[in-house]
Amino acid sequence: MAQTLEALLKAGASKRLPSEPVLFNLSLEADRSEVAALLEQYKIQQVVDDYTEQLTELYQIEHPSDVYAPTFATAVAEHVTTLEKEAPLWSRGRWAYFPWMATIVHILEEAPFQKVRTARNRNLITAEEQQKFYEAVVGVAGLSVGNSVALAIVLQGGAKHIRLADHDALALSNTNRVRAGVADLGLPKVEVSARQIYLLNPYATVELFPEGLNPGNISDFFSGPPKLDIVIDEVDNLAVKYLIREQAKQRRLAVVMAADNGDNAVVDVERYDQNPDLPFFQGRLGAVTYDELRSLDKFGIGKMITKHVGPENVTERMQESLLEMGKTIVSWPQLGGAALLNGAAVAYAVRKIITGQPLEDNRALISLDEKLIPTYNSKEEIEKRARVAATFRNIFGL
Repeated sequence: MAQTLEALLKAGASKRLPSEPVLFNLSLEADRSEVAALLEQYKIQQVVDDYTEQLTELYQIEHPSDVYAPTFATAVAEHVTTLEKEAPLWSRGRWAYFPWMATIVHILEEAPFQKVRTARNRNLITAEEQQKFYEAVVGVAGLSVGNSVALAIVLQGGAKHIRLADHDALALSNTNRVRAGVADLGLPKVEVSARQIYLLNPYATVELFPEGLNPGNISDFFSGPPKLDIVIDEVDNLAVKYLIREQAKQRRLAVVMAADNGDNAVVDVERYDQNPDLPFFQGRLGAVTYDELRSLDKFGIGKMITKHVGPENVTERMQESLLEMGKTIVSWPQLGGAALLNGAAVAYAVRKIITGQPLEDNRALISLDEKLIPTYNSKEEIEKRARVAATFRNIFGL
C-alpha cells in the first residue's frame, strides 16, 4: 500500500496543468460541446456564475443618475428579463475555464468586463488614461518584487498585454514576499504570476520567458511582437540589468526599477524615452561595462548594489544583514510589506509614464521609517545614521 501510494504521489507531482485560461462562447455549438465534455470528465469541478450581478453592475455604471431612484431595482430587473428573452443568460458573455483550478467562471464580454472591473477607478484614473494604461505592452523582468509590480498594474486595469521573465521556480523561502501559497511551490515564477494575472483579467495576454533574460533572448523580450512600451527591471543580476538598459536606450523606452530596503523602497526612473543619452543607472555605478558586471564576485556585487542604492540610504539593519551574508544568513533579507510597497510605487510610475503625466525622472525614496518612527529626524538619529553610513562606505571602499 505504501509503495502504491508513493507511486501515485510521484505521478501526481509530475503532472503540470496549463497556466492559461480557455474562453468559451456558449452561443456556439462547438464550445457547448467542449464544455459539456469537460464537465463529464470531471475536469470542471466548480462553476462560478454571478453573471446577473455583473449585468446589474454594468447597468448601474451606464445609468449612474438613476441608481438612487426608487424605481431603479425594477428597471434593472426588467432589463435583465429582456436580455434573457432574447437569449438565455447562460449562453451570453463568456465562460473562462481555469484548468489548474478545475473551475469555470461566467463573465461579461471583454469591453463591458473591463468597464465594470475598472468602474471604481473613475475619476482617479480618467477613461482616456484607463484605455492607454490597458493597451500598454508592459515587460516585467524579475518576479520577486516584480510579482507585486505586475499584480498592482493589472489590479488597476493596466497592461492587457504583459511579458514576464524569470528563471526561478517558487521556493518556500520566497513566500515571505511573493503573493503565492504552498500549492504553487515548485511552479515557475512566471507561471505563478501569470495565473494570478489571468484570475484578475481572463482576457489578458501573458507571454512567459521562463529562462529569464539573457543575451540570446532579450531582444525578443523587447521587440515581441508587439514591442514593449515600458520595462520594469526587478532582476538581481547586475549584468542583465545592464542589458536591459542597452535595449531600453536603443528603443527609447523608460525603465522603472524599485529595490526594497528594509521596510522601505528605493524607486529609480530612467527616462531613455526622453533622453537616450542618459547614463546607465543615472551614472551611480560609474562607467561600468557588461563584462565587468558579469565577472563580479559576491563581495563585488554587494559593493555595486551598495554604491547604487547609496550607503546613506541603506537602513542600519540592512547594512548589518549584508555583512552577515555567507556567515549567518544565506542572502540579503527582504520583507513582504516592502515588496508590496515597491509594487504600488512602480505601478504608479508606470501608469504616469504611459499616460504622459509628470513624474520624478531620477529617484524617489519611500520611507515608512521616516514617516512612522517618531525619533527618525531627531539630531541624534541623523548623526547615528551618518556614522553607520560612513562605516559601511569604508567597508566597501566607496
